[in-house]
Amino acid sequence: MMKKFMLAVAILTMRLTPAIVWAEPSANQLRNTIRNYIQTQEKGMGSFSIPDPKQNGKIRQLQLIRVHERVGKTGNYYYSCTDMKDMATGDQLDLDFDISDSGKELKVVAARIHKDNGKPRYTYDDKDNLIPLE
Repeated sequence: MMKKFMLAVAILTMRLTPAIVWAEPSANQLRNTIRNYIQTQEKGMGSFSIPDPKQNGKIRQLQLIRVHERVGKTGNYYYSCTDMKDMATGDQLDLDFDISDSGKELKVVAARIHKDNGKPRYTYDDKDNLIPLE
């Protein structure tokens, strides 16, 4: 009798206990993660700084124009892009940001210059591998 009671309690508990489901982050959460990352650096340094491998690692000081609406996922990372302005030259740069999701927090883990004045520096193949362009 006790075994049947315990089994019934276990079954009832399993039915009433909500499953923990990790939701995918929303596009807005991903864009806000990028905005906050950029703003944190701007507060500390006056601008968003990134080394430019095409200019021997010269640090470019950038100002955010906008975060793109489109977000996506490649491999383990989410991504979105931004339009930025070089504060010294006025050049328009498109930066790609990779975002990790630990299930507890979203974190920018990489930023790359994708386009310089509209000219792409790389593209992706059908397996999401980065392909440099000349």
